[in-house]
Amino acid sequence: MAADETRDGVSLTNLDQPLFDGAGATKRDLVDYLDAVSGRIIPVLRGRPLSVMRVRPGQQPFMQKNLPKYAPDWVRSVRVWADSSQRQVTYALCDDRRTLLWFANQRAVEYHPALYAGDHPTHMVLDLDPPEDSFALAVRGAHLARQALADSGLAGAVKTSGAKGVHVFVPVAPGTAMDDLAAATRALAARAERLDPALATTAFIREDRAGKVFIDSTRAGGATVAAAYSPRIRPGVPVSYPVAWDDLDGVRPGDFTVHSAIERLGGADPWAEHMPPPQPLPADLVEEGHTIPVARVQAMHEGKRRARARRGE
Repeated sequence: MAADETRDGVSLTNLDQPLFDGAGATKRDLVDYLDAVSGRIIPVLRGRPLSVMRVRPGQQPFMQKNLPKYAPDWVRSVRVWADSSQRQVTYALCDDRRTLLWFANQRAVEYHPALYAGDHPTHMVLDLDPPEDSFALAVRGAHLARQALADSGLAGAVKTSGAKGVHVFVPVAPGTAMDDLAAATRALAARAERLDPALATTAFIREDRAGKVFIDSTRAGGATVAAAYSPRIRPGVPVSYPVAWDDLDGVRPGDFTVHSAIERLGGADPWAEHMPPPQPLPADLVEEGHTIPVARVQAMHEGKRRARARRGE
């Protein structure tokens, strides 16, 4: 198939096709947006195992972890052992503009990098997930997280998830142990919940949240989070957009899309500008976190207990 256009040696095809049903955007809009933000998004993808969400015409979106065998040989990759599937996964590394353009031509809309580079984690992340589509509640939850951080002597940056929630990122000092980071994340979530238990909850089981904002502390380890500046497969193609803390109350996810984000950015890179320097984790936060059960494991055991109770065992 002949290319509609070639950029940086990458053949781009079918650029004027709709991106997906309800997108209100074409594949060209995706390519143009990612190309325009390449200098901002590549630094947050570089060196990290990358999963992408792709969407093909007439098909449901799907998550792609393994780099396809047909990928060009100049796309760098890394092999990672996956405990969940008990196998090696070959992840792409999106380290340059050419690779990003190749992914865009593959209709990779969402970019979900790992939260580690090399052998060490780089960020502590809290995902504020509101009930239904109440973004305002997610914002209130993010302010709780910010207060809990400040009370713990830490600082973070915030962005819209591009979906219905908010992400808080806290860069951590090199050499931070993964289990200590996971523990500190659990403790930070618990501290935020205690600030306003009527608003926020750390309950992993959805039916236990009672309409509250879920403070998700499970992103440590092998989990991924949509990257800053990543588009999302939602109507209008919103993007995950960095926001100053003081501006958070005045924004909505739909304010930032592949059509509007570039103009709003101007020449700025707010994610880099707002991100604090890496910080060591306070010992008391880590210690507290090691006393808190891992949410997924606790939820699994609780789910089994409830199932037995329903069966009358």
